[in-house]
Amino acid sequence: MRTTALLAFLILTLIVASRLSPHLPILFALGILLGMVLYLSRFGFASTYRKLILHGETEGIRAQLMMLILATMLFAPILAMGNIFGNEVVGAVAPVGWQVAVGAFMFGIGMQLGGGCGSGTLYALGGGSLRMAITLAAFIAGSFWASLHMGWWQALPSLGTWSLADHLGWGSAASLQVVVLAVLFLLLPRSMSTDLGPSGWRTLPSTPWSMMQGAVTLALLNFATLIISGHPWTITWAFTLWGAKLATLAGWNPDTHLFWQGGFQQAALSNGLLQDETSLMDIGIFLGALLAALLSRHFVFTWQVNTRNIAASILGGLTMGYGARIAFGCNIGAFFSGVASTSLHGWLWIVAALAGTWIGVRLRPIFGLINEGRRSPP
Repeated sequence: MRTTALLAFLILTLIVASRLSPHLPILFALGILLGMVLYLSRFGFASTYRKLILHGETEGIRAQLMMLILATMLFAPILAMGNIFGNEVVGAVAPVGWQVAVGAFMFGIGMQLGGGCGSGTLYALGGGSLRMAITLAAFIAGSFWASLHMGWWQALPSLGTWSLADHLGWGSAASLQVVVLAVLFLLLPRSMSTDLGPSGWRTLPSTPWSMMQGAVTLALLNFATLIISGHPWTITWAFTLWGAKLATLAGWNPDTHLFWQGGFQQAALSNGLLQDETSLMDIGIFLGALLAALLSRHFVFTWQVNTRNIAASILGGLTMGYGARIAFGCNIGAFFSGVASTSLHGWLWIVAALAGTWIGVRLRPIFGLINEGRRSPP
């Protein structure tokens, strides 16, 4: 019954989106597929980095490297042309500066306390983790809060936008990056996950997809997003927008802050949520994870938290939201899409985020969050 109702809702949303713009239903469908893949493969970033730091486990890291290799190879020809089917196509390129380093460092801490990154928060919530609703609410608040300070952050020292493609050309840039990623992939020893402990929400009895299968599929879906929307997959802009829309309902005046004077931001504020591409895809990710959980008969509400866990969710969500906004995105928009676009801000993002993750992992026990145990080999 619940699955039937969800399918009916998805069809209704597709109909509404199709009346707004022909490409929006496709992006919504891509969001649903992304949510299903994330859920079925348990493709996480926060838990992957935590297992690397605590136990040297590399399964998730190797999957991410393969995802970046494939995405780089797919992105390069399209971004080199600059258009597809007569529509402009641009990569995820942002300035390389202190605001990215600080924001990613904050995000690394926040995703360990909040229980997941941007995409992880959405698909874990779709899987039934009510704790992630708290993380998401704080994520939205932190994202909006950071938007009010963007002028200050953008005034910090920066090298400006810097991508390999701009300096080497797309052929050389993509080849160099693929070689570097491939070398890292080959140098990392094979180490399968031995997760025995809680990771923020109920684990599946069995994972239908491997992380490597998830990685390949996510790269393909990000490529599809690039073709349809004209830019790569992103997550956290929607959270900033949702926070701003809620603030306007409470009487906030966007005219008082420079960030919200941009044409894109003003249009997003004046339009409905279903007209915003990122919002529509984020809603699709949540619903896709929910659909996957229902179809696999693994959906169940979970609420195994205490006061300290709630505090961690609030602090983690706020820190992630603030950090993602000033760093031009999260693991998806800044790291995955940024690196696939050969932007150096994506590489800076992951270095700073891993440093923050090291801090966040060690803060988890203070908030009653148990780090994963390691199983002895049979």
